[in-house]
Amino acid sequence: MNSFFCRLFLLSVSFCIGSGVFASDLIVDFRRPSMKYRPQPLYFWNDSVVADTIARQMTSFCFHDGYGGFAVVGYGSRLKPGYLSDAYFRLYGKTLAKARELGLSMSLYDEFGFPSGSAGATNADTIPRFKQRYPQMTLKRLEKAEEIVTGPGVLYRRIPAGTIMAVVGMDTVTHVRYDLAPNLYANRLKWHMPSGHFKLFFFYLVPDEEPIVDYLDPVAVNCFIDMTHQAYYDRFKSYFGTVIKRSFFDEPTLYRAKGRMWTPAFNDKFIKKYGFSPATLYPALWYDIGPETQAARNYLFGFRSDLYATGYTKGVNDWSVAHGIRATGHQDQEEVINPVGVSGDLMKCFKYLSIPGIDKIGGNRPAEKFYKLISSAAYNWDKPYVMAETFGAMGNLSIDSMYAIAMDQYAKGINLLMPHAVWYNDRNVVFRPELSYRNPLYQKELYTFNTFLSRLNVIFQAPARHIADIAILYPIQTLQGEHYLDGPLKPVYGGVAIPRTDYIDVSTTLTDSLGIDFTFLHPEVLDSSSLLKDSLLILKNKLNPEAFRVLMLPSVKTISLSNLKKIKAFYDKGGKLLFTTRLPYKSAEFGKDDSIDFIVRSIFPDLPVVQTGDSFLELSMEASNQTGGKAVYVPRPNPLALHTALTTLLPDRDVMFEAGKPLTYLHKIREKQDVFFFANPGKSIYSGNLKLRGRLFIKLLNPHTGDVVKTVSTFVAENGIDYTLFHLDLEANRSMILLGNRMPESPVKRVTAVSGFSTK
Repeated sequence: MNSFFCRLFLLSVSFCIGSGVFASDLIVDFRRPSMKYRPQPLYFWNDSVVADTIARQMTSFCFHDGYGGFAVVGYGSRLKPGYLSDAYFRLYGKTLAKARELGLSMSLYDEFGFPSGSAGATNADTIPRFKQRYPQMTLKRLEKAEEIVTGPGVLYRRIPAGTIMAVVGMDTVTHVRYDLAPNLYANRLKWHMPSGHFKLFFFYLVPDEEPIVDYLDPVAVNCFIDMTHQAYYDRFKSYFGTVIKRSFFDEPTLYRAKGRMWTPAFNDKFIKKYGFSPATLYPALWYDIGPETQAARNYLFGFRSDLYATGYTKGVNDWSVAHGIRATGHQDQEEVINPVGVSGDLMKCFKYLSIPGIDKIGGNRPAEKFYKLISSAAYNWDKPYVMAETFGAMGNLSIDSMYAIAMDQYAKGINLLMPHAVWYNDRNVVFRPELSYRNPLYQKELYTFNTFLSRLNVIFQAPARHIADIAILYPIQTLQGEHYLDGPLKPVYGGVAIPRTDYIDVSTTLTDSLGIDFTFLHPEVLDSSSLLKDSLLILKNKLNPEAFRVLMLPSVKTISLSNLKKIKAFYDKGGKLLFTTRLPYKSAEFGKDDSIDFIVRSIFPDLPVVQTGDSFLELSMEASNQTGGKAVYVPRPNPLALHTALTTLLPDRDVMFEAGKPLTYLHKIREKQDVFFFANPGKSIYSGNLKLRGRLFIKLLNPHTGDVVKTVSTFVAENGIDYTLFHLDLEANRSMILLGNRMPESPVKRVTAVSGFSTK
C-alpha cells in the first residue's frame, strides 16, 4: 500500500474484494465471451461472388479472426450476380444458411453501395433502380428567384417552373413581408405594390439530379423500403430475429440537393403542427429579416430536422421493429460542428432509431469529438445501444491504434463496434484496412483484439443507467438561428461556420483533458422529459433516468423561452449553472427576446445595463441565491477556467482523479451494480489514486486478458459524503473495468482531509 493510503488507514476501514457479491454468470461470460458478443464487421462483396468461397471466408473470419457475424455490403461495379436479382437472393440465402450453421448473426445492409436511398446508383453499378421505379419520389431542391422592385405600382411577373412553396415581397428597410400567394393567377403574379423598395422572392421546388429517395417524405421512404428491405423479408422471413438481428443504413444526409433539400408537403405539415403558414418566413432561409431572424430559422430548419428524423430514419426503424429486428445506422459528415446543413439536428436524427450510430473514418475527420453526442442521444431517448462503424478508410493502422480508438469509443458510451471491414476480394480493397487473417498486419493479434471487444460487449451491451453529474445543453437552437442556405462553405462541410460555437471544444476539454463525464441534453428533452427535485435536474426515463447537479450552457445565443424558464427554476431550487463564451439574448420563438433578457438578468444582476449582442463576452461573473443555487459565466472556457468553475460548482463529483492524472471513463449502473470503464489510450503507464462517490466493494476486470484483478478499497467520509478510494495501475494503451456493489451509507460520517484530488 502506498504512502497516500497509509495516511488514511487509521481514519478509515479497508475492504478486500472478497467482501462483495458479484454476478458469477457475468464473470463467466466475461472470461469466455459467447458468439453473440463478438464484433460483426461489414463484409464487402466487391467481385463476382461464389457461394463456396463465401462459406470458406465466413468460417475463417469466425474461427481465425474471432468475428460473430457480418453485414453484407454490395460494392462497386464488379459485383455479380446483379443486385436484387433472383441469383443475388439465392446467394444471399446460402450466406444466411451458412451463418445459421456457424452460429453467427447478420445485419441487413439496406443498399448496394452508399449512401442509402438509390438502390445502387452511387458507389455501386450506377444503375438508379429507385429512380427508375419511382421517378416522382426522389430528392427535391429548394430554389429561389429574386429581384428588387419599387412601388407604388402594379407588378406582373411570370411564375418560375416548379412547385411553388412561397411568393414573398419584403420591404428592404423595415423587413415587413407580404405573402403574395393569393396574388397568383394561372402562371402569373399580379401585385399592387405599396410605396417602398422591395425584394420580390419566388421560392419553388425542382427535382434534384441525384437519384436518391426523398428522405423527408415517409411515403417515398416506404417505397424504398418495399423495394429493398421487404424484398429480403419476403424471401427470408424465417431468418429475421434469429440470424438477421439488425438493419443498417449508411450515410443519409441533408447536404445533398446543394444543401437545399426540401419536400412538397413541407408547408401543409408545418401548418398542421404550428397552426400558421411558414410562407413569409422563407426569406430567412437566406437573409437576415430583422429581429425575427433567429426565431424564423428555428421554425424552418427545426421543422426540416423533424421531417428528416421522421422520414428515412423512423421509416427504416419502424419497419425493422415490425419485422423483429433492431435498426442502426449513421449520418454522413457527423463531425461538422454546425450540423444544420448536413444532418439537421445530429441528436434528433436518432430520436426514432433503436441503435444510434456514428462512423469513425479516416481522412482527418474527427468523429471522436462527437461520440458523446451520439451516446447522449441514446441516453436522452432511452435506448440501450450505441453503434460505431469503425476503422474505415484509415489505412493499415497499427493494432495499438485500433485499441486506442476502441477504448475511447467505449469510454464515451459506444457499446456496439462494427469494424470496417472484411472484403471478398482482398486484392481489390478500396478502403483500407482489410481486417482479416489475410492481412499480415493483423494475422497474429486480430483474434485477441476481437476478444477484447467481446469482453467489453459482455459488460456494456445491456440496459444500464448512465451516471454523470453534468448535463450540457445541446445548442441546436443557436446553431439553427445562425444558419442560412448557400453559405460560404461547400454544403458537404455544413455551408456556414458559426462564430463563437464552443460546445464541441467544451465537451472534449471535459472528457479528454479534465476527466469529467457528462450528458448532452437536447432542448426538446429538457422541456418534455426532465423534472426538478431538490437541487437536481432529473431525466425521467425508464431505462436511463439521470440526475444532474450542474447544467452547462455552451455559447448559447438563441434559446427557447420554455428552456430558459426550466433552467431558471433549476437555479431557484439550488441547481448549479455554468455558462460559457456568451449568454443567451435571442428567443427561438417570435417576440420573446425581452423575456430571455429578463431571465438572464435575474440570474446575473450585474450584467451591463445596455446589452448589445455579445458586448459583455469578456466579463466573468458569478452569482448565487438563498437556496444554494450558483451560476458562473466563463467567457474563455479553457481547461483551467473550466476546472476552476467546476471545482466551485461541483467539489464532490462522482469520479475524481489524482491531480494531473485524469482518465477517460464511463460509469453506469447495471442491475443495481455499479460498472466503471477506465481507459488509458496514452503511450505511458498510468498510476494514480481514484475517488468514487459512495461506499463500494469493488472488483477489477481486465478486458484484455479476461483476468479478475484483486484490489483494496478504502472508505472515507468528507463533509458528510462517503467515498471509496483505491489505487489504479494501467499499462500504456490498456483499460480496466470496475464492478462495484454499493453498500449503505456509513451511520456515522467521519470527516477526513483527503488531498491530491483534482481534475486539472
